[in-house]
This record gives sequence, structure tokens and C-alpha cells, in this order.
Amino acid sequence: MEVDAATLKAWLGDGRELAILDAREEGEFGHGHLFWAVPCPLSKKELRARALLPRRGARVVCVDGGEGHAAHLAEYLRGIGCTDVHVLAGGTPAWAAAGGVVFTGVHVPSKAFGEWVEHHYGTESLDPPELDAMIRAGADMVILDSRPMDEFTKMSIPGGVNVPGGELAYRIRDLAPRPETTIVVNCAGRTRSIMGAESLRQIGVPNRVLALRNGTMGWELAGFACARGETRAYPPGTPRTAAEALRHASAFAARHGVRLVTRAEAEALRQDPARSTYALDVRAPEEYAAGHIPGFRHAPGGQLVQATDQWIAVRGARVILADDDTVRARMTGGWLAQMGGWEICVVSDPLNGPLEEGPWAPEMPERRDAPTITPEALAREEGVTVFDLARSIDFRAGHIPGSVWAVRGRLPPVQGPVVITAPDEALAHLAAAETPGARVLAGGLKAWRAAGLPVASDRQNPPDEACVDWYLRPYDRNSGIEAAMHAYLSWEVDLVHEVAKDGTAPFGRWPSPPG
Repeated sequence: MEVDAATLKAWLGDGRELAILDAREEGEFGHGHLFWAVPCPLSKKELRARALLPRRGARVVCVDGGEGHAAHLAEYLRGIGCTDVHVLAGGTPAWAAAGGVVFTGVHVPSKAFGEWVEHHYGTESLDPPELDAMIRAGADMVILDSRPMDEFTKMSIPGGVNVPGGELAYRIRDLAPRPETTIVVNCAGRTRSIMGAESLRQIGVPNRVLALRNGTMGWELAGFACARGETRAYPPGTPRTAAEALRHASAFAARHGVRLVTRAEAEALRQDPARSTYALDVRAPEEYAAGHIPGFRHAPGGQLVQATDQWIAVRGARVILADDDTVRARMTGGWLAQMGGWEICVVSDPLNGPLEEGPWAPEMPERRDAPTITPEALAREEGVTVFDLARSIDFRAGHIPGSVWAVRGRLPPVQGPVVITAPDEALAHLAAAETPGARVLAGGLKAWRAAGLPVASDRQNPPDEACVDWYLRPYDRNSGIEAAMHAYLSWEVDLVHEVAKDGTAPFGRWPSPPG
């Protein structure tokens, strides 16, 4: 059933559960979408849809850019049991024509929330030249990078330590035990710097806490060189000051209405047929894999707040968070509660019962395994076309020589035998089932590397304009990087104006635009 823009606008404010799923690839999505739209590209619908819609009776509106993808996604959703599925007539262009605000970029609600936090709490920050002067003067300070390790390794502030955002409040008193030590938090741009610094301010650390204005992008734009290849990180394990962290995290969560539930209560809530309920474990990947509550999906706390649309699609849903001693869950919950639109709970006794080991895997009854081929056999075979379904930026960094980057559902026609590889082998099998005679590379590129076989890299392949699957960050681009950095940072700041015009964000009243 189609709905028009006016109806969808009314639904956004009626208080009932609502998910807006965008069927385009993420690069296409990033060039213009609704504020609360969540990417669910057709190429990965089996991997994402069930996790994004834990209750099949939730109201869903599928959108696209007017190409017709939304109707195909809606058909799939009905096929997996969703009962209240709609399509926005005319897609995003119709929304814009009706006066709705269209946003570029990705993770927009989270980034907008970061801007709100800075305005609302008055988060203190410093410019790159000020930080450089402090470094050169040998100031008593720590520089903490709040991004995941892979981003930190690509580029970081010299002397920085990798402490992803969800770990900061948990570990800060071990990392900066002296109150005289200045704490500087950075990311690549603005949001995670702000959120990390404000998390520390909210738990009352006695130190001066500053966000590095504009992060590593601002650092390079100011003429300073980033470090590359660093892996310096916080000491693993439970911090010595965990009990103190728990006291402060408990107070923070309580201030913002986060509810504690037992494991038994959490399981009952997950079975509630009247509410969509997400169950998320916010610890580091290795901790999650070592043992987590059965059925809980991995969503590192800092990244969850930074990119809610990767895990949570339904407005009005319930979100249950867990870790091992509740510190990181409470901090994450306190911020999600302030974003608004969800009921937030934290499991109070996460270790009280059996645990499940290993990574999270999506439910995927559609998977039908295709024939496989080993890396060694593939290396000997001639005349075969290898399609690689990795992210375009990952393909650039490393791929089988001669392989072709592609998006599932958009593989170009070729003559002769076909082999498909993907970082998630399930995706390769889904694509192979749609490609007559195709085989899957067993173990993917990881197994190819492990076999000692050659790997090619080419930053120009695919070119920027072909990267429909990934919204290119400034440092992903092949040209115009400096201009893209300026544009990105201006975009983040300008979210204040755009969100105010949109009027659907529940996280407090936005400040009046200056001037």
C-alpha cells in the first residue's frame, strides 16, 4: 500500500511504532534521504531486515529515490511475515516536493544529536594549533581517540591512544589517574569527539576535558601530519577503577530514566508481541565473542550512539542493553535515552545464567549454499570471472588480481564460469543462487591471503563515482580531499539548522540559528 508524504509526516508524530527503511545502496542513500530513514539496501536485505525489524507487526514505510527499489523491499518484507508494510509514493523526491527536508550524509540522527549535545551541555573544545602547542610544550595530557581501532590505525593524532567511545567512562580513571592531567578526546570529525568528551564531563571527572575541534580532519587542514599505522590502545581487562566507574555510570543512567531489568525480565520483554524490542551487547568485539547473553546482538557502545541506524530502525521501540558489569550499558543507555523515541533498559544481572560464545549471525532461512572452490583451485583455473562483493573501499585496499568489484543484484553479464567472493560468505551464497552456475570462494579473500596467494590494490578501482555501496568520507576520495573535508565539517555544523527545519528530532529544543 502506498502512502503520501503528508501521511508519513503525520505518522512520525503519532507516537506509534514506525520504521522507515531505505532500499537503496548506502552510497545512494547518503546523497539524499529522510531524517529517520535507515539503510536496508536490497543487496543485503536478508542480512539486515530481520534484525532491524524484531517484531514483524511493526509499521514500516519503504522509501527510495524514485527508482522502484522500495516496492521490491516491501514485497520481501511481506514475504518474511511483516504485516504493516507501506511504500512512500514517489520516494524521497516526493518528500522533498511536499516540503520535507532531505538530508545528505549517513548516521544523520546520531551526528545531529552530537551537535545538540555540544550546544546543550557547552562541551569545551580546542583547536588543532592549541593542541599542537600543548604537545610541543610537553603538557601533562592524554590524547584519547574515540573511534574503532581500524579507523585509528588509518590516521591518528600523534601520541594518541585508541579508546573507543563506549570504553571512555569505564576506563578513564585508569588512563588519567591524576586530576591535573588534561584529557583531549578526538575522532575524525566532530561527533565522537564531542560525545566522548561530554561522557567524561557527565561522570564528573576532576580533569579538564576537551574535544579536539574537527578531529583528525581539522588537524590535517591546519597543516599538521597525522600518524599512520598506530595500534596503541587501552590495557585490556577490567579496569582497576571499575567500581568507581559503576557509581558514576549508575547516576548518569538514572538521571535520564534508564530502567534496570533482570535477565528473566529482559527475556519476557523480548517476547512481548506488542512491542519491538532490540537486545544489544555494547562491549568490545572480543569480549562479546567470549560470552554474551543468548540472542543479544553485538553493538559497541560508542558506535551504537554514533550510528544508531545500523542497529535500531523502529521509532518507539524498546532497547535492552547489556555488558558484563553494566557500566558501558548504563552510559550508552543514558545517551540513547536523551536521543529520545525509545524505551531504554539495562540488564542488571548479565552474568546470571548461561552465555553464548562466538560472533552474532543473522537469521537467514533463504540461504542456499552454492558449490564452493578453494583458493588454490581458483588460482589454477583459467577463464573464470571473479566477482567481489566487498565494500568498494575495501576492494580498493585489497582484492584478487583481475577480480571485478560488484554489488549483489547488479552483477554485469559475463561469458564463462563465475566465482563470487564476499567478506560475509552468506552474501556470496545469496548472490551465487541468483547467478546460474556460479561458485563461491571458500573462506573469501581472507582464505586467499592465508594461502599465500597474491593480492592487488588500486585506489582508483572502483572510481569514486561508482561507489554506490558506500558514502565516501573525505579521506576515501581520490581527489578534492581538502575541499571535501571542509564541506563535511560545515555539513556537521549546519545540521543544527536542517534538523530545526525538519522538526522531528525529539532530543531537546534546538538552539536558534545564529544571525
